[in-house]
Amino acid sequence: MNETSLSSAQNPKVKAWAGLLDKKNRDRSGQFLVEGVHLVKEALLSGASIGTIVYDAERGIPAELQPLLAEADGIIVAATRAVIAKCTGTDTPPPVFAVVNKPHADSSFLYRTDSLVVVLDGVRDPGNVGTIIRSADAVGADAVVLGKGCVDLYNPKTVRSTMGSLFHLPVVEGDLCVLLPEAKAKGIRLAGTSLQAERDCFHCDWKGPVWLLFGSESDGLSAAASDLLDLNVIIPMRGKAESLNVAMAATVLLYEALRQRSFT
Repeated sequence: MNETSLSSAQNPKVKAWAGLLDKKNRDRSGQFLVEGVHLVKEALLSGASIGTIVYDAERGIPAELQPLLAEADGIIVAATRAVIAKCTGTDTPPPVFAVVNKPHADSSFLYRTDSLVVVLDGVRDPGNVGTIIRSADAVGADAVVLGKGCVDLYNPKTVRSTMGSLFHLPVVEGDLCVLLPEAKAKGIRLAGTSLQAERDCFHCDWKGPVWLLFGSESDGLSAAASDLLDLNVIIPMRGKAESLNVAMAATVLLYEALRQRSFT
């Protein structure tokens, strides 16, 4: 990488980086921010297209990143704490952040043999979306689909919540009105959860190709998505909790699928 330095928070480059905290600027530029040593390291290890890496000049380049930066393309910038604070969304400025080009998600992963895909319909909480992507990565799911109404995948809070899993599996943003009928036409079952369902998730066969659909906690699945479901299941609960949040529910079903596919 070519190295340079910046000290003014009013520099045009700094203003452009700070602008990536807003979705409209991420959409226009095709770039997003990755904050912190762990996430920058995951981006580098995954081979993500990184335009610039900015580190705190006072603290120096984090030791974990030094061997990776030697082989990386792009620009590395030493910046003041004020510059980093302006460009990041956390209360305490991280020691490093990166400007990353949005990847092109390969939708062919959605239709692999025995595919296991998570589909989110109107899930707006960035922490939940990030956690679900992380859980899908943990069980080796093929992909995650974000339908309309979901939080922006590249929202800094979403990116942080993925803990790097964003770089490990395809995350496709698409129109469920198109994708769900296509999946059914290819013989993929569509499954959802409901408190009114009669079958529990532990007595269903998750070994074949299946897409797991989850809606927002307040509204659930849209009517259009619900009408296409092949299977509705309930997650049994023995305590007094009325329900699980969407990230926990997705994780339960993903791990039951993993158990059946790999440990029986």
